[in-house]
Amino acid sequence: MKDLLPVLRVLGMLMIMFAGAMLLPFGISWFTQDGIWRIYPWSIGLTVGVGLLLWGGLHRYKQDLQPRHGVILVTLVWVVLPLCAMVPLVMGLNRVGISISLTHAYFEAVSGLTTTGATVLSGLDKLPVSINVWRTFMQWMGGMGILILAVAVLPLLGVGGAQLFRAEAAGPVKDTKLTPRITETAKGLWGVYALFSIGCFLAFWVCGMQPLDALMHMFATVSLGGLSSHDASFAYFNSPLLEAAALLFMLLASCNFALYFVAMRKGRIDSFMRDPEMRATIGVLLGSGLLVALLLWVKGVYGPLDALRNGMFHTVSVATTTGFSTTDYLSWPVFIPVLLLLLSGVATSAGSTGGGIKMVRMLILVKQARREMTRLVHPRAVQPVRLGDAVVDNPMIFSVLAYMLVYGATVIVLSMVLLLTDLDPLTAFSAVLASVHCMGPGLGAVGPSSNYTVLTDFQIWVCTLGMLLGRLEILSFMALLSPAFWRR
Repeated sequence: MKDLLPVLRVLGMLMIMFAGAMLLPFGISWFTQDGIWRIYPWSIGLTVGVGLLLWGGLHRYKQDLQPRHGVILVTLVWVVLPLCAMVPLVMGLNRVGISISLTHAYFEAVSGLTTTGATVLSGLDKLPVSINVWRTFMQWMGGMGILILAVAVLPLLGVGGAQLFRAEAAGPVKDTKLTPRITETAKGLWGVYALFSIGCFLAFWVCGMQPLDALMHMFATVSLGGLSSHDASFAYFNSPLLEAAALLFMLLASCNFALYFVAMRKGRIDSFMRDPEMRATIGVLLGSGLLVALLLWVKGVYGPLDALRNGMFHTVSVATTTGFSTTDYLSWPVFIPVLLLLLSGVATSAGSTGGGIKMVRMLILVKQARREMTRLVHPRAVQPVRLGDAVVDNPMIFSVLAYMLVYGATVIVLSMVLLLTDLDPLTAFSAVLASVHCMGPGLGAVGPSSNYTVLTDFQIWVCTLGMLLGRLEILSFMALLSPAFWRR
């Protein structure tokens, strides 16, 4: 139990920092006079109050975080911060006469912070603008990871951040040191993220969006979250130019931000272009987009230009786990929406803002399978698994295999739980995949033309668990369930 006390102390500071993020919707509400500005001081005060109780009350447990502390804190942050994030949603919506249950409010907050982009709200165009800003801003904070930002701040407060960074970083990149100090690495990654954010905002603004729309859709694009301030999503704008701008930044955000950081730091892009995961990610996204466009044209759904526009946009949007849509792609030939759902699991890089399995894991699995097939023919052959010029060691391969086993078991178990509630198989399986991949819209009743409000409260909680497991990359949460984890 004592292991939890220093973790809860740091959690208190993170809550105080998170409360500061509410100043943005507060300022927007005050400036636009949307009628709910008074709810934000209460939300900030409540969050800061609880945070101060934890930080101040546990001050004597000040110590650097150990590996076990990092895992516990990462899990607690993604479970507890949505509780803080839901407060403005509940208070703001009730103030304008919209009733929202605690289940739906927590789901909406988790969806935002995990960059899933699923929603239970409708009538988005009529919501107070600051509520939509808060929904989309949560995605931006969660995109690069609230905890990676905290890594840059916590050392100033006497709290080490290395273990926190390793617990939060995605997949095989967690042990990569880009700079001698973890704090500098965190600042560098957030610097690249901020640069892309500014570029995306300016691109949307120049291409025709109003400033607030550009801000909110920038939050949703660079984070690959996909929550929109309009019920029609990107179809609201009906602009090929804006879709092209979104397409570009979704492609950029789907690649490893560490590669951008290194390229900018060294002033050269050759290492970036040689990275096997980046080439595979871009190749799969563009190749799949062209395939979908070709199918739409051959099947007579669209003419050639419209097929290219719709096919490429939706392929990149869904495969990168963003989830923007301009049409109901469930009406397309059935092969396409199923392909897009499956691509959402693999078509983003580790170190990007996307969810899913990550491309690097799939590359390692494919190369390991090829090695095993070679061994059947040449039992004595020595054929190491390589990614580019680097040899992938066996512990990394075993880690990927373990992840894939747990990932598959998680999808099957959660899908079976939803089937127990008499949900139809297509909706059940796709809702779980969309949640675990942090992608948002699924198939069936939770497709792009609908939302998750069609599900019961219990089904909503199952999907919420799926989103949290997907954001935690499953293994971190599973480690907490192991008795060995709690033995000193």
